[in-house]
Amino acid sequence: MKSKSFLGVFRQQRGGRSVQLFPVHPQQAFCNADIVIRAKVIEGKEVDSGNDIYGHPIKRIQYDIKQIKMFKGPDRDIEEVYTSPSSAVCGVTLDKKEYLIAGKAESDGKMDVTLCDFIVAWDTMSSTQKKSLSQRYQMGCECKISQCRSVPCSVGGVQECLWTDWVLERQVSGRQAQHYACIKRNDGSCAWYRGFSSPKKEFLDIEDP
Repeated sequence: MKSKSFLGVFRQQRGGRSVQLFPVHPQQAFCNADIVIRAKVIEGKEVDSGNDIYGHPIKRIQYDIKQIKMFKGPDRDIEEVYTSPSSAVCGVTLDKKEYLIAGKAESDGKMDVTLCDFIVAWDTMSSTQKKSLSQRYQMGCECKISQCRSVPCSVGGVQECLWTDWVLERQVSGRQAQHYACIKRNDGSCAWYRGFSSPKKEFLDIEDP
């Protein structure tokens, strides 16, 4: 199974907790993650990760990686990424290539990823997405992106942006996912911004009527 931005909706049990998988805008994935990096996968191997409550060994997959850039996370390089051993328990399969990896930091500092996390081959990302990782996505982490799955749909407040890729294009990797970020403006409202450069003052100063 190839790793990508995942489109399905399901519910799984992993390690005694419920895991939900649902589509998210790349900006949401960035804001929700503890760690976001660009990295090249070197190799993967099965490792022991302690024992469960019955004393049985817990197996995980450890991917050794070479971090290329840290967009969000601790002030150190991430050298390994951990995941469950199969997709049946939300494990992720990675090839030996470059990815954008957004995941969670465990209590011991290790990076953990599941099918619920945003993991996408670096060379499939748009130029706007790559640029937005450095600043623009962070500018909208106080905003809420609401996905429109069927019409009619509307936002619930001024701090929301309506994500319409699914209803307009029947895909979640459409124009808004590829080229837009939901930015918080100076009046506290949020709005979609498209552009490779940083938002101009005129955009940030706009007030909704």
